Amino acid sequence: MNKPLRRVAIFCGLLILALLVRVNWVQFVQADELKNDKHNRRVAIERYSKPRGNIIVDGQAVTGSTTTDIGDFKYKRTYKNGPMWAPVTGFASQAFDANQLEKLYDGILTGTDDSLFFSRTVDMFTGEKQKGGDVVTTLDAKAQKAAFEGLGDKKGAVAAINPETGAILALASTPSYDPSSFAGMSSKDGEAFNKLQKKNNPDDPTLNRALRQTYPPGSTFKVVTAAAALENGLYNSVDEKTRSPLPWRLPLSTHDLPNEGNLPCENATMREALRVSCNTVFGKMSDDLGNKKMKEQAEKFGFNNAKVDTPVRAAESVYPTDNRPQNAMDGIGQASNRVTPLQMAMVTAAIANGGKLMKPYMVEKLVAPNLNVIQQHTPETMSQPLKPENAQKIQSIMETVVKEGTGTKAQIDGVTVGGKTGTAQHGEDNKDNPYAWFISYAKTGKGIPVAVAVVIEGSDTLRDDVAGGRLAAPIAKHVMEAVLGKK
Repeated sequence: MNKPLRRVAIFCGLLILALLVRVNWVQFVQADELKNDKHNRRVAIERYSKPRGNIIVDGQAVTGSTTTDIGDFKYKRTYKNGPMWAPVTGFASQAFDANQLEKLYDGILTGTDDSLFFSRTVDMFTGEKQKGGDVVTTLDAKAQKAAFEGLGDKKGAVAAINPETGAILALASTPSYDPSSFAGMSSKDGEAFNKLQKKNNPDDPTLNRALRQTYPPGSTFKVVTAAAALENGLYNSVDEKTRSPLPWRLPLSTHDLPNEGNLPCENATMREALRVSCNTVFGKMSDDLGNKKMKEQAEKFGFNNAKVDTPVRAAESVYPTDNRPQNAMDGIGQASNRVTPLQMAMVTAAIANGGKLMKPYMVEKLVAPNLNVIQQHTPETMSQPLKPENAQKIQSIMETVVKEGTGTKAQIDGVTVGGKTGTAQHGEDNKDNPYAWFISYAKTGKGIPVAVAVVIEGSDTLRDDVAGGRLAAPIAKHVMEAVLGKK
């Protein structure tokens, strides 16, 4: 071969080599980047070319798919009782993408996840159309219905957990929305989506208040303060007199901490103080312990943790680093103390479960189209906020609250119920109706199957009538009854 031909051959060889390198680079290195590029419409067309797998509750699908004749997407998502289940499922929309379980498990639901490779390969050889897998939740349909209907037209949320496993049994948020209303890409879908946005709807119905909204916990937080007092040896018994004068002045302040009415709070026992909800007793208790110990106790329950995944990530509940007067107010659930309803359900669950906090979760397993289980959840311990003997002491005083205190509306015949009411002030100079809270658990001879947290943001009732015991406790009762099979 002469010299010019050899040069041409080498040059052509280099071009072929460069082409091979480029092809492999695109196919293997840039594959995910190109696949997830928002301008790659082929991915979206493929995503909606077949029915999605379903989200399952109690063995029944709460989602579905239907054909559409608009655009080049063949299928769109449908929802059964959409507003009730939206805080669990989230939405999947041709025009507005997806969120929550629909987004987190999009690969499973569309059948494109790597764990479904074998299933896709078999379908290719058998000629079957590619199918999506299912997401099986831990939710209890009756408990969810009780929570959603109990909230009704009120703005608020409910979170219910199985204390022994961490399985989420109910997750309701109101006002809610129907994800089916904007699942497509028509102008009507766009209008429906825009109407739900906070800038156009101050009630913000797409906000998942059970997981993503934080509130001052009010007097429900007093169980955490009680836990800190017992765990740190400030008091050894819930029936010994506390060192709590009346009135009690906030530290470094010229103001006394008031109680809600003429209550028997002077040197009250922890049992009596929780029964009638003494601010002075628990405010002083928080001050006696100090901010560091209070913060450490709260963190054992899950506060100040930005990564509480259910798998949908919950907003961070905060017990702050604060000065003395603010720490005293934090100890009764006011000041900068902020929690999600899920967090207060976790606190209650840990107390009910002998001091052991199980990690909350709402996906039991992932199932392939051929019904093979791809992934099975195993309950896991998150922390041990309390010694068992101290958990039992707090259970005892929470049960007194329901038997003869502020939580009597949560009583269930034949069932031991422990609870705590809460009324958290909000608004400038506390002018708005307070948040109404109730936390509780139900105990039977077979165990402790449910712990609940309920919050109601406001009501058109008179201010004096807005209290956890009146508004929130009956909702918690119905949720517990649903789990227990009493409704």
